[in-house]
Amino acid sequence: MKIRGRRECADCGHRWSYYETGEVACPDCGSLRSTGVDDRTEHTDSAVRLDLTDARNRVDDDLLDAASDAAEACREFVRQSGFIHAGELRPLSDTYLAAAELAAVSRSLDRSMRVSDAEELYLLSLLRGADLDDRPGPSDVPDSLRSPRALAYAKAVSDYRSDLRTWLDDHPDDAANGVLQSIAEHVRRFEALDGEVSPADSERLVRATQDIGDYLREGDEGALATAKGRLADID
Repeated sequence: MKIRGRRECADCGHRWSYYETGEVACPDCGSLRSTGVDDRTEHTDSAVRLDLTDARNRVDDDLLDAASDAAEACREFVRQSGFIHAGELRPLSDTYLAAAELAAVSRSLDRSMRVSDAEELYLLSLLRGADLDDRPGPSDVPDSLRSPRALAYAKAVSDYRSDLRTWLDDHPDDAANGVLQSIAEHVRRFEALDGEVSPADSERLVRATQDIGDYLREGDEGALATAKGRLADID
């Protein structure tokens, strides 16, 4: 959505950036009456931040309960996050990916009759790193959690791809469009298989998507070639 994010309060004259605060009310006087003082700019991001400190502090009492609360925070973070900030394209971060995965894994384990030690350790690793831009590697994923991870990543990739398409409306790039079409096909396949794909293939899809973002943000032709190679390697 294109907005005028630089605002001036009609009541007190204070100026602020909606891009940074995410608030329509004047931070000085609280008035909802303001006017934009810049051109309309594409903006899908929000000022939301993910902080799982409270949940981490409770893992010794009840890991699953703490993870359930963390998962709710992750869902809200994912729901409010976007990838275009004041017209600038942002990367698909490991925080976004880990938050999406933590929400999916927590939901899956909540439905389980029994949670194994390996599943608990994996959940703990997600909880420890999700808001710190850190996520477990493919080799760490228990077989029982391959599907939640793959489906969470497919949804995250789809979300990012949607914002890339929006960004490309103002910055056309035929080469990127071709790669995005291939990414969409892999997302549909992952979903059709209900996430029953290898963690290595899930990782290839994510990394290829991050590569195409790097290409569009930085003009790095090598990143474009790497993205194509990763996609070609998916089984």
